[in-house]
Amino acid sequence: MKYQLFISDFDGTLVRADGTVSEKVKRAIARYTAAGGIFTVCTGRMLSSILPRMKELGITTGYLAAYQGAVIAETATGNIVKFEGFGQADALRVVQMLEAEDRHIHVYTEEGLFCNRRDEWLGVYEKICGVKGEVPEERLSDWLMKKPRRVVKVLTVEPPDTCDAVQTRFARRLGEKYFVTRSSDWLVEFLPAGQNKGAAVEFLKEKFGVPYERTAAIGDMLNDIALLEHAGGKFAVANAAEELKKTATVVASCEEDGVAEAIEIALRGE
Repeated sequence: MKYQLFISDFDGTLVRADGTVSEKVKRAIARYTAAGGIFTVCTGRMLSSILPRMKELGITTGYLAAYQGAVIAETATGNIVKFEGFGQADALRVVQMLEAEDRHIHVYTEEGLFCNRRDEWLGVYEKICGVKGEVPEERLSDWLMKKPRRVVKVLTVEPPDTCDAVQTRFARRLGEKYFVTRSSDWLVEFLPAGQNKGAAVEFLKEKFGVPYERTAAIGDMLNDIALLEHAGGKFAVANAAEELKKTATVVASCEEDGVAEAIEIALRGE
């Protein structure tokens, strides 16, 4: 086996548009782990959202990465072994900038998900991720200033046709202290600089004791570029962003079991 550790993105890579993971992918993961491989997930989802899905994949040991890699936890217990979030002032700056444009805002803390309004966007997000957002009575910025909170990340929802422009504009305005990325066609995410999926891969490689050349990764969106950069085996599903596909071995789309195809390549040692 060429790749001892295989790290996969979740939405758009492992999980299909209907919210399910195919039986073919589950069987491939089982073959890979039975052969001695370590399979795990690095996702932008909340820890509470991804943990139940790991059990569905048959993964009950080791570690996983959530919140774009800012949080690493034990898969079996959910116990957090790495938590890297915003300082209070830096999180507040992002929220206030988004509030100034009256945007839909999510703030993720160790307590859960907090939003500035309950609308159709939030309903869709809750259904996809299986989580519940809480809407404070006051503005999110005022709520944040009430007491110190450990903010992991912030995101805003944007129609697909303007998402790229919004990401670019906010990245320019916020500067090098922030990592601004897209995790889907309609989500722009904000994290502290250096807290990305690449940092998570480095942490996971050390935890599992697996070197770069024996690590493989697969993804679909711009936030997965760092994921692939830190793995010797680089895969992208056919539905991935073009920029990601330029740097990777392209396999079938998520809907056509691309992760299973990538795992078979890993098992064959290609």
